[in-house]
Amino acid sequence: MSSTEAAPGEPIQLTDADAFDEQVADGVVLVDFYADWCGPCQMMEPAVEAVAEDTDATVLKVDVDVHQALAGEYGVQGIPTLLVFADGELVNQMVGAQTEEALANAVRQADA
Repeated sequence: MSSTEAAPGEPIQLTDADAFDEQVADGVVLVDFYADWCGPCQMMEPAVEAVAEDTDATVLKVDVDVHQALAGEYGVQGIPTLLVFADGELVNQMVGAQTEEALANAVRQADA
């Protein structure tokens, strides 16, 4: 992501799996693989939203029920699964509920 282009201040919902690679290509992107019925995913929502608001990272939400093939491609077996990309490269993967601090730290490390 160029320095003149700010990351959105709220999570982006992936609507087209074909756009995934383009979404994670630039800058630091936190990808949240989740499902609406997942309790831990719902509990993490405020932390995910805070990372979108408080960091320079883009936050991309991927519903595993809608994008099963994409979840399979990235080896998502449990949700929530959070991936951190830096300029298109996968640099971190976290499975299970995470704290806002853990998410923010992962984003900072990817941005270093």
